[in-house]
Amino acid sequence: MIKSEDHQGSVCSSVGEAYKKRRYPNHFISKLTDADMENGETQVWLDVALACRYITIETFTALDSQCEEISKLLNFMINNPAKFA
Repeated sequence: MIKSEDHQGSVCSSVGEAYKKRRYPNHFISKLTDADMENGETQVWLDVALACRYITIETFTALDSQCEEISKLLNFMINNPAKFA
């Protein structure tokens, strides 16, 4: 599970960097896209953890649902950068 934690930290730091660059829409979107990619990698590692039986289906479902919500929020920000400028 360490790998998943690494990716979630990258999601958080990418969002923080994006916010600092919010005056520059292309940079803002680029960093948010990085965050969404890291979030997707987290979901892959959750799949691996479930397949290897490191986590229960209940834990997987809860964490995967959170990742999906994060992705929706990131995509909203990517598609509406002016709201954050």
